Amino acid sequence: MPASLFPGGEPEAPGRSVYTVSRLNKEVRVLLERGLGVVWVEGELSNFSQPSSGHWYFSLKDRDAQVRCAMFRLKNAALGFTPKAGQHVVARGRVSLYEPRGEYQLIVDHLEEAGLGALQREFERLKTKLAAEGLFASERKRSVPRFPRRIAVVTSPTGAAVRDVLNILARRFPPAAVLVYPTAVQGATAAPAIVQALQLASARAECDVLILARGGGSLEDLWAFNDERVARAVRACAIPVVTGIGHEIDFTIADFAADARAPTPSGAAELVAPDSVACLEALRRMESRMSACMRRELRVVSNRFSSVGARLKQAHPGMRLVHHAQRLDDLEQRLAGGARGLLHTYRHRLSDAFAGLVQRSPEVRLARQAKCLHALQQRLADASDALLNTRRHRISEALSRLKQRSPEHLVRECSRCEEVLRGRLEHAVKQYCSLLSHRVALAKKALDLASPLATLARGFAVVTRPDGSVVSDANTVAPGDEIEARLASGRLRARVTQTNQS
Repeated sequence: MPASLFPGGEPEAPGRSVYTVSRLNKEVRVLLERGLGVVWVEGELSNFSQPSSGHWYFSLKDRDAQVRCAMFRLKNAALGFTPKAGQHVVARGRVSLYEPRGEYQLIVDHLEEAGLGALQREFERLKTKLAAEGLFASERKRSVPRFPRRIAVVTSPTGAAVRDVLNILARRFPPAAVLVYPTAVQGATAAPAIVQALQLASARAECDVLILARGGGSLEDLWAFNDERVARAVRACAIPVVTGIGHEIDFTIADFAADARAPTPSGAAELVAPDSVACLEALRRMESRMSACMRRELRVVSNRFSSVGARLKQAHPGMRLVHHAQRLDDLEQRLAGGARGLLHTYRHRLSDAFAGLVQRSPEVRLARQAKCLHALQQRLADASDALLNTRRHRISEALSRLKQRSPEHLVRECSRCEEVLRGRLEHAVKQYCSLLSHRVALAKKALDLASPLATLARGFAVVTRPDGSVVSDANTVAPGDEIEARLASGRLRARVTQTNQS
């Protein structure tokens, strides 16, 4: 069939799959994400933008090409810095495709500055690798000798670290000898030199402990101690290795491989060398404790010896014979005493039995009953006499009362009572009059004592002015004033010629 009959060109071949643009972009995105996975890309950052959504959009470029990048808000929030245009960075992410525009891009989940970031990444990679091999395992680490006789120092012979280490070793523990293995600690040749020094010290085996030291510096300056060869040489060294590299915040691979790590070279020297002053003080305290223990042990042994000697004396046959003889005498005395006590008891019992037998005899009971009968007869006779006397006395009293109740007797008794009562009344009246006279005299005497006339009778006078006011102070009158003095009897008029203030 002629081709001119098909306005669209050649007819569609049977079984051919035709993609839409959306489907094509989606398939490409899936292929890119599955095919490449996570990649690291290094380049210069440009076209950086940060819209209100918080996502970052930028480009990474080098001299010949560039790639679009996106870093979403949840990822860039944990980043420690904000990228700037022109900054050289290393990005980690997945290659993807932005389907609406058909542009491929890098979805970044981590971003770091190039240079230090690469070194840090290499540090982490090597650390993970050696840790997986068990190079840093704690069970493989050896203990540092407490009192080393010779100490090896692997460091630069011209740096400040060796001087600090030597000064501290000489100050803290002078008896220990120090052997320095000089080596480079910075630069491209530092790692092989450090490995060679470690191997030499291990082969000679003339030291008890080894210090691997270097002063502070940047990550690049300390990179020789992050070399895998150095870490393996530290682990393979036959001598326990103590590292003192950089400052407290600096960590190297050699620190993890070493048997012990100090924050600084000075700290490594202090860790290796014991403090001689503290050791001497500890020795003195130990000597004092040992002396005290020896004295205490000697006292214990002496007491034990004395106790054993005393026990030996007590266990001597002669002492036992003396004790047995004394025991025999004691038993003999107790036997004699027991026999005497037993005889006394038997005698007492026999006496009691005889007395009881005597008391239970019929003759004794008859004599006792006869005595009781006589006593009862005597009591009966006495009671009869007493009763008769009582009756006679009562009869006499009754007859006397009958006589007293006669009329003549009553008249005589009334006259006698009247005379007695009259005498008592007269006596009471006399006593009352005498008491009243005495009280009147006392009251008169008290009134006389309180009267001002009595005071005047004793020679005093009441001085007044012509107007009748009393003069009680000499300061209130003046020479020439007239005064009047009242005496106990009469009055006196006078004129003041002189006053005395005293």
